[in-house]
Amino acid sequence: MSYEIVTRPHQQNFIDWAKDKPEVLVLSADLTNSCEVGKWRDTYPTRFFSMGMAEQNMMGFAAGLAREGFEPWLHTFSVFLYRRPLDQLQMSIAYPALKVRLVGFLPGIMTPGGVTHQAIEDIAILRTIPNMTILEVGDATEAQSVLDVAHAVDGPVYIRMLRGEVSRIFPVDEPFKLNTARILSTGNDLTLITSGIATEEALRAVPLLQGNGLGITHLHISTHKPFDDPKILAALRSAKHGVITMENHSVIGGLGSAVAEVMAENSISAPLSRIGLQDTYAHGASQKFLMSEYGLDAKALVERVERILGKKLGIQESDLAEQRSINVHSSAKVEAL
Repeated sequence: MSYEIVTRPHQQNFIDWAKDKPEVLVLSADLTNSCEVGKWRDTYPTRFFSMGMAEQNMMGFAAGLAREGFEPWLHTFSVFLYRRPLDQLQMSIAYPALKVRLVGFLPGIMTPGGVTHQAIEDIAILRTIPNMTILEVGDATEAQSVLDVAHAVDGPVYIRMLRGEVSRIFPVDEPFKLNTARILSTGNDLTLITSGIATEEALRAVPLLQGNGLGITHLHISTHKPFDDPKILAALRSAKHGVITMENHSVIGGLGSAVAEVMAENSISAPLSRIGLQDTYAHGASQKFLMSEYGLDAKALVERVERILGKKLGIQESDLAEQRSINVHSSAKVEAL
């Protein structure tokens, strides 16, 4: 499995995209270059606002701009968009349904910064907020095409964004579509539903599972809210042996919970197995190490399938290693901050 690696897919693309959109402004919380908008600032200096480490104030400032007809795009690490400024996010932006775009980098365990920097419950919290749209990109194509999707939403949008060196998994001519799951494979034995960086990791294992005669319907999810694409329900109903979700997030309140809700509301009785952080905080380490340590990698998926089927499939770690391993961080950001 081999993909093109795109360096900083958001950086220049966002500059080009915003050229004819003077209403688009950028707000940064003192993480400008870390969130790939330093060049944007230099290109459009009058449309850039450095708000410092004051996210609560940034939310209120963004709300005021949106009320005046501007479209503020807030750029910072995911965790800083919802933990401390949650009240301002709810009351100043979500309640009046303002067109503010929250671009969150390093979601989940994508940073060795430890618990203070790891947004492991962001989807769980934000999907409870009325008027909020939640998007997550899984590759360079989605990182570039999510801009049009977010821009078209009449209300607040939260984006789990990728930065640095990012794989291009999906063709350029197959852009991000709101509330539309990507069907990556079909089969009636198991249904696998993945999101974000978990999709690329799952794709290391799926061909080997299929090589063992398993029919797998694999859906990639890029819209967490709304979550009512009919393809999801159809895929859940087709699963003979069970359903597996795989996410870079706590298994509580995220993709796994959303799938569980759909299954319960539609009387789908197949077993559900959720791969993700199992009600625990992660510690600081590389993305690759953390995905292995906490069971979010291809090996964990194979083991989960074996548990559902009640038998060993003979897939070795060496087999998985032959599949492409993801590049975890840009060489320009070795400290991942």
